[in-house]
Amino acid sequence: MRIRIVDAFTDRPFAGNPAGVLLLDAFPADERLQKIALEVNHAETAFAHRLPAGGDADWALRWFTPATEVAMCGHATLATAHVLHTTGAHEGPVRFATLSGVLIARPAPDGSITLDFPTAPLTPVGIPDGIAGALGAEPLTAFDTGPNIGDLVVELADEKTVVGLAPDHKSLAAHSARGIIATARAEDPTRGYDFVSRCFFPNVGIDEDPVTGSAHTALAPYWSERLGRTVLTGLQASPRSGRVRTELRGDRTLLSGRAVTVIDGELLA
Repeated sequence: MRIRIVDAFTDRPFAGNPAGVLLLDAFPADERLQKIALEVNHAETAFAHRLPAGGDADWALRWFTPATEVAMCGHATLATAHVLHTTGAHEGPVRFATLSGVLIARPAPDGSITLDFPTAPLTPVGIPDGIAGALGAEPLTAFDTGPNIGDLVVELADEKTVVGLAPDHKSLAAHSARGIIATARAEDPTRGYDFVSRCFFPNVGIDEDPVTGSAHTALAPYWSERLGRTVLTGLQASPRSGRVRTELRGDRTLLSGRAVTVIDGELLA
């Protein structure tokens, strides 16, 4: 099997969020997929195979963390679309059949790719007891993101608070199905972004995800309502960092970014 490591939501290597990408003839047993994902040991490894022509989708796509399969992953979808287009395996928009329905990735002439994802439903919830201690900061608000995402979005006081978080990951695991999205308004929008975030997913084996496309399907409606604009740019302020352009279109959210292939090799096992 040929395996590639792609840095997503960045235009330079060793930044953004790395994902493994394997293009297959068919999906092997789930146990083997999980072992490969554990060996790759990135936030997600994407497995895809071509579907028969004439259907609702062009490729089947699944995502695995080192610990489990997940229902949605933005950066690994971007990475897969990047591999398909740069290798000539697929031209033009690609439709992926996934656990979250059919997701479309559209390449642009400038090299960016736009993902068409379902918008996460945001439900206000009470701030959970103990989450301030686990995060190391007091949330202002808290929202549930629904079953596809499975996160808790919490707004913090300011950008500096988000950037300075040093959470207790083990304690955070008790507060959501997947993890916690901590966010705040950008301190200075002239720097080219409107809000910041950091994402912690201890329940799926990821203490901190570098850049999370799926989280922006919740951050886009959250900040669009507060800032009064449907097109925004989010900075995920992890150590690797990355930017996601978002466009809210009702029950769909468009996520745009670039990707760079950094490793291209062969899986021998």
